[in-house]
Amino acid sequence: MTLSPYVKLMRLDKPIGILLLLWPTLWGLWIASNGHPGLHLLSVFMIGTVLMRSAGCVVNDIADRDFDRYVTRTKDRPITSGQLSVKKALILTLALSLLSFLLVVSCNQLTILLSLVAAFLAASYPFTKRFFSIPQAYLGIAFGFGIPMTFAAVLNSIPPVAVVLLIANIFWAIAYDTEYAMVDRDDDKLIGIHSSALFFGKYDVIAVMSCYGLTLLLLLYAGFLVHFGIIYFIALVIGALISVYHYFLIRNRDKSQCFKAFLHNNWFGGIIFVGIWLETMFH
Repeated sequence: MTLSPYVKLMRLDKPIGILLLLWPTLWGLWIASNGHPGLHLLSVFMIGTVLMRSAGCVVNDIADRDFDRYVTRTKDRPITSGQLSVKKALILTLALSLLSFLLVVSCNQLTILLSLVAAFLAASYPFTKRFFSIPQAYLGIAFGFGIPMTFAAVLNSIPPVAVVLLIANIFWAIAYDTEYAMVDRDDDKLIGIHSSALFFGKYDVIAVMSCYGLTLLLLLYAGFLVHFGIIYFIALVIGALISVYHYFLIRNRDKSQCFKAFLHNNWFGGIIFVGIWLETMFH
């Protein structure tokens, strides 16, 4: 069965992006609510994550339609290949954004205001590849912005631990999206767009592992801020072992192995959440 071009445009057939956006959001939601987020907020942030990631993918493909045709991995995407018009894609973006906003208006004023910032980040990220040497850092802010939103929704404030988690997510995003960029390095160089893989050059593997290290240190600090115990720190150790596994995947810069490492980051985000979930359950 052929997938609908709308499904492909929203990348619903490739859920890794949803998961990489969802895990940090759940980190924040569980810590903010001490493990009791309630069905309302859980629904708002889980459904909102799917909607906003889908909208982000559509905006990305609209922005990159003139580049995607020159990249092997993206040349068959619905807009650049002519399956869908830009007008139809814009209507879809508007519909997804409206649905997301209808969800968030059930939250407090601070969360609503932050949702506008989140929408701007999602819409502007694709254009950072034109001028920003490490667009993956901007992606980390966009993908982690659910963290301050969850704290705002639960506590009506943004405590220091939310900021620490957001910065941790920025370094994690640089790590996993550099692995992704290592797959497209040659194409990106050819068409003249920026990526962290090009910026780091021969130091790309060192940079990825350094970012994993900084992510784990910041997550460790976040754990101290909320007085987490041994279960959470065991989860961080497992996360460290996962990052070491990624080193062995990417060290030779084989494209298929780099992509495998990127996809495997679902397990990194997931194990951190399990640690947080167990800590809040027994806290």
